[in-house]
Amino acid sequence: MDDSELTDVLEDAGLSPYQAEAYVTLLGLGTASATDIADSCDVPDPRIYDVLRDLETKGYIETFQQDSLTARARNPDVVLDDLRSRSSKYLDAAETIEERWNQPEISDHEVSIVKRFETVVSRSRELIAEAEHQIQVGVNPEQFYAVREELMAAHDRGVNIKLSICTSPDEELPPLDDIEGTCTEARNRDIPAPFFVLVDRTWTCFAPHHDSVNEYGVLVKDRTHTYVFHWFFLTCLWEIWDTLYTERTPETPTTYVDLRHAVRDIEPLLNEGATITAVVDGYVTETNESVSVEGTITGVDYTGSSMGRQDPVPLAQLAGRVSATLVTDDETYDIGGWGAVIEEIEATEITVVDVRYD
Repeated sequence: MDDSELTDVLEDAGLSPYQAEAYVTLLGLGTASATDIADSCDVPDPRIYDVLRDLETKGYIETFQQDSLTARARNPDVVLDDLRSRSSKYLDAAETIEERWNQPEISDHEVSIVKRFETVVSRSRELIAEAEHQIQVGVNPEQFYAVREELMAAHDRGVNIKLSICTSPDEELPPLDDIEGTCTEARNRDIPAPFFVLVDRTWTCFAPHHDSVNEYGVLVKDRTHTYVFHWFFLTCLWEIWDTLYTERTPETPTTYVDLRHAVRDIEPLLNEGATITAVVDGYVTETNESVSVEGTITGVDYTGSSMGRQDPVPLAQLAGRVSATLVTDDETYDIGGWGAVIEEIEATEITVVDVRYD
């Protein structure tokens, strides 16, 4: 149903032509000043204030004063109940309104901007439920509980989950019993941060933190763009913050979903003369076919190595190209990380299964 048809049905349901047009326009704008609403439809400027107040009286919208009179669509339960009591075309209109308000359709574009935080959370829960390999999450305590059930199910499927819980001074962290079983590792950033979910290196869901003036969300389906968000997560939500919980132990095997973190741990062992046996799961960069190979890691290389040896290697030194050499019984492979092009394999998981000193 397009805007014209929806406006006609709302007129049939009892709205004036100006009221129907203003309401449909506001559904598209989300939150807007009276002037902006008038500019976006055919309601005359002198009439827009009366039209908005009439819509507020009917329960369709709410208004508030900022620099000027501003309006936003209310939760459409009242509208939906009225329309669903009418003929089938009213039911069609109600479903259209509900869809626009609650879950805007995700287009085929690489980046979608949505107007409401609820949409971002809803899409995040769906993506977490579909995750196969890895998830990175940044949430406040309330948001953690909103996605906790899906995180637990993903963890049970063997998905590697990094969870950053971001708190303001007046917020308490969830109990460790609630965190256990939802992630592979959890850290606490004691500064408020945006809502953030990154799934399988492909999808990112992002929204400003709850104190932000603007309410919007960004849904990204693109490996190049999500790589930028991945670095936001590493530098802002993960790297410097204290660990709350981890499943990692000193014993092997240890699984990494980021080659950069693997290199940090592997390089000192190689320098000590260790023989490291590992299984690398990922994709052949030329064909995008999945692959799993086991062999010995004989070396690592990264652009920042020329800056001098430090333990642990600072993340900044790993911001460029990073690779590892894996020698099997039959072949030698160059292993790259996220977005590898030059290397033969893009690793999605590196599992160290044995470390020994001859």
